[in-house]
Amino acid sequence: MQTTPLADAIRPQNMDEIVGQKHLFGQNGVLRRMVSMGRVSNMIFYGPPGTGKTTAASVIATASGMEFYKLNATTASLQDVKDILSQTHGMFGSNGILLYLDEIQYFNRKQQQSLLEYMEDGRIVLIASTTENPHFYVYNAIISRSSLFEFKPVAASECLVMLNRALDYLNERGGTSTILPEDVGIALAEGVGGDVRRAIGLLENAYFAAGFDEGAVITKECVSAFDSGVGNFNDDVHYDLLGCLQKSIRGSDPDATAFYVAKMLATGDMFPLMRRLQVIASEDVGLAYPQAAAIVRACCESARELGMPEARIPLINAALLLATAPKSNSAYLALAAADEDVQAGRGQDIPVHLQSPLFKGYVYPHDYPNHYVDQQYLPHDLKGKTYYVPGTNKTEQAADAYWKSIKKKP
Repeated sequence: MQTTPLADAIRPQNMDEIVGQKHLFGQNGVLRRMVSMGRVSNMIFYGPPGTGKTTAASVIATASGMEFYKLNATTASLQDVKDILSQTHGMFGSNGILLYLDEIQYFNRKQQQSLLEYMEDGRIVLIASTTENPHFYVYNAIISRSSLFEFKPVAASECLVMLNRALDYLNERGGTSTILPEDVGIALAEGVGGDVRRAIGLLENAYFAAGFDEGAVITKECVSAFDSGVGNFNDDVHYDLLGCLQKSIRGSDPDATAFYVAKMLATGDMFPLMRRLQVIASEDVGLAYPQAAAIVRACCESARELGMPEARIPLINAALLLATAPKSNSAYLALAAADEDVQAGRGQDIPVHLQSPLFKGYVYPHDYPNHYVDQQYLPHDLKGKTYYVPGTNKTEQAADAYWKSIKKKP
C-alpha cells in the first residue's frame, strides 16, 4: 500500500523542476545565483501554504551538499535541535548542517532566542518558514541574521505542470491511462489559490473517482466531488471561520464563540485568530468597554509567549470576554462617516488658530475650568458636522452626560 503522500513522491529534486517562484529559482533568480556561487546563509521563507518553501529548502541542501534536517515548530522543541546536533557531531565541519524549521511562528520568543547560539557559532544554517508576516512573528535578532524571501501563490499555468507530473506518476504506478483535460486542470489549478499541495491532493482524489477504465477522463464533476466545485475552490474555509467567529462575538453568543475558537485552533490558525480578536475588541466592543482592547492584547501576547497548546487558554479567555462584553460600534461608524468627507475632498479650509507655526488665536483648554473652552476645531466647510454618536451603553452614556454638563448642552 502506498504510504508516501503524492506531493512528497513527486517533489522537485532540483531548481529546474520547481514551479513558480521564478524570482527566486528562475534562470536569473536570486537564490539560484546565490547557491550556484556557493553562498548558503540563514534564510526565512514566508508566503502562503503549498508554494514550495519546504521543497526549496530541500533543493538548496542538495545543491550545496549540506546534511538536511527538517523540524516542524508546531511539535518540535529545542531538544530536537540539540538531538540533531549530537547525532551529526561526527559530520560537523564537512559541508555542514542545514536545518529547516517549518512554521517558526509556533516557537515562542525564548525558543527563537535559543536558536541564535547555533546560528552564530556556525553549527547550523537555518532556513525557517512561516505563512505569517515574519516581522510580526519572528524574533528581530533572527531576522537581522537572515535573508528574507517571499514565496508567492503559484500561477495556474505553472501549477498545471505539477498536476500533469502527478498524473503521470499515478498512471505509471497504477498501470492506468487516465487523462486530465487541460481546461479541467486549469480550472482546478485556478481554484486552489496558488496552493500546489492542495491541487495535487484534489487531483489524486479525482483520479480515483474517475475509475480505472481504459482512457478514463478526470472531469469537473470528479473534482467537484471533493470540493465546493470547479471555479469555487478559493472559497477559503479559513476566512469563513474568521467571519463566523466575529459574527458570533458581535452577536454576544459565547457558546458559538467557544466553538469557532476551538475550530480555528484545531486547524492551526492561531495567529489569524489573534489578529481578528484584536480587531473585534475595537470594532465591535469599542467604547462600550475600552479596557477590552488592552486585555485582549495582553492575552494575545501571553499566547504568543506560551505557544501551543497552552496558548489556547488566554485566547479563549479573550474571546469569551469579548462575547460577553457590552457592544458598541460608535467609534467605527464615526471613522467611516469622517472618511466619507475625507475621500470627497472636504475639510481643506482649516481654522487659522490650529495652523502652525503661529496658532494665532488658539485658546489653551487647560487654562479654563474643567479643561474645556468652546472653540472651532473642524475645518470651516465642515463646521457643526457630527460624526460620533455615543452608544446606548453605560460607559458612553456616562461620558456623554459628563461632557454635556461641561459644555452646557441639553
